[in-house]
Amino acid sequence: MAAFTNTTLLADTSDVDGFMGLSVPAGFTETMQDLVGVYTEAFLCNVVKYDVVTNFGTLNAVFKLMLSEYVARAIAVEAIKFDMNSYTDRIEAEDMIEVHVWNMKRIIGVLESDGIQDFLGVNS
Repeated sequence: MAAFTNTTLLADTSDVDGFMGLSVPAGFTETMQDLVGVYTEAFLCNVVKYDVVTNFGTLNAVFKLMLSEYVARAIAVEAIKFDMNSYTDRIEAEDMIEVHVWNMKRIIGVLESDGIQDFLGVNS
């Protein structure tokens, strides 16, 4: 399995590895993981209309966990899609992706809700 290089702030190796599963293709390189991570971080900043990456240290712990989970799941989805042949079968890989996407949609629902700026403790 490729190792995550920790160049994204919101998700580190232990976050990502747990979501990718044991069969993640080795060809999904560290650079690819990092790229998906930074793109996902930028997306989340736009969703909440606040730079959560630069200001990560000021956020509450619960919010940090939600953001980390989202980024880790996004990286995992891309890793699984990269080569589904490394899994037992395509259905296993697709099921894993569906679980990640379902949870990512739930997180986005929370992030897009009214009052998220108050929850963050910032004003837009």
